[in-house]
Amino acid sequence: MEDCAIHPLRFETTPLELEAAFDGGRITSDGGLLWLAQIDRDLGLCEAIAEHVPEWRSNRSVRHSLVTLIRQRVYQIACGYEDQNDADTLRTDPLLKLVLGRLPETDADLASQPTLSRLENAPGAKDCLRMAEALGELYIRERSKVGAPSRILLDFDATDDPAHGEQEGAHYHGYYQEHILHPLLVFDGHTGQLVTALLRYGNTHASRGALSILKRIVRRLREAWGETLHIEIRADAGFAVPEIYDYCEKEGIGYTIGLISNPRLEEIAKDLLERAERVSEERKGEKVRLLSSGSYQAGTWEHSRRVIYKAEVLQKGTNTRFVLTSRSDAAEELYDWYIRRGRSRGVDKGLQVSPQSRPLELSSVLCQPVQTTTSRGGLLAFGCSTHEAGRGGRAANAAGYASTLAHQDRWQGQRTAHEGALTSGLRASRPTALVRALPSRP
Repeated sequence: MEDCAIHPLRFETTPLELEAAFDGGRITSDGGLLWLAQIDRDLGLCEAIAEHVPEWRSNRSVRHSLVTLIRQRVYQIACGYEDQNDADTLRTDPLLKLVLGRLPETDADLASQPTLSRLENAPGAKDCLRMAEALGELYIRERSKVGAPSRILLDFDATDDPAHGEQEGAHYHGYYQEHILHPLLVFDGHTGQLVTALLRYGNTHASRGALSILKRIVRRLREAWGETLHIEIRADAGFAVPEIYDYCEKEGIGYTIGLISNPRLEEIAKDLLERAERVSEERKGEKVRLLSSGSYQAGTWEHSRRVIYKAEVLQKGTNTRFVLTSRSDAAEELYDWYIRRGRSRGVDKGLQVSPQSRPLELSSVLCQPVQTTTSRGGLLAFGCSTHEAGRGGRAANAAGYASTLAHQDRWQGQRTAHEGALTSGLRASRPTALVRALPSRP
């Protein structure tokens, strides 16, 4: 075999031989776009969002339809290209053009960065509200495909979205100790599906706007599935405010919400913590976790409520946690159920692993801007497909890195080739190896 990069390289592998070649022509490393585009069309996600984006262009200047612009933006974000400037390169990508209904070689290129910037600045507050409602309607439609549910669990989560530079609405947050935007996300705790999202200022309290969003969701869910629908919410201590407890109790909604520790709560857990320390000492320093429940009433509350408290002894010290609940389950069973809300947070945190997955430019923080809707739209498409396919994470990566974590491999120059031929590198200036399976030799 000649030692030359332009000749194919054969590898003796089993069960199939592999050949590395450099004659791939115009290729892309985003093969998952095919899968993502199909999911979008099945869901009708981008069409639903585009219906509420106002047309700012005169008829003579329109080269790209609104739904094409929304799809281009959502697909880029879902594949890890969050910067609008990325469109200046991606607008010629053959596969991106193909899934947006254009021929790779002969049809016009896709939209450039200035057009996408105008897109994101076009909607007003009412438009953005309607887009958020459209996400909720899509959730209801998809959730109803297996029949009207009798129970719904809503996971509320206020998450940090670190900001870099002079971004609108970014402020320093003392808890996270950095400049952030502070989105509010609501998930279906049973299926992991995104229900809706709201972008907020970085210095906003975690519970800001939560009650208003909860009321809207509850009203719409009951309209869709009946007044007998059992609704329950689950949230961390950022949502531990009396107005939420009072509303839930008035409307017959169950709740399980974390509590921030205070001296009175620590006094309630004192005996349990001492017992946990004794057990740990008897077991020669082993980790010990004990749980119990009791009654607690803050000074501003009209009545007492049930609190679950945990006392834990670890190598690095002791740890106490408190959860307020309307449920009657055993303490340990309920606490384990409460911490399973991490399933939804896992999907949500996928947007935060690296700056490449975050929305960075905002037209307005007073309303939920179109960029946040498209960013969460990419998450929604991935989340719904994960729910439907059952193996969504693996399928996404195998299909070409359609998951929200795809950019990590891209920037590290890593690729995985299975369930299809993928390439290493995107629009590389040097010859790019195309790995493909060959028939086994007789």
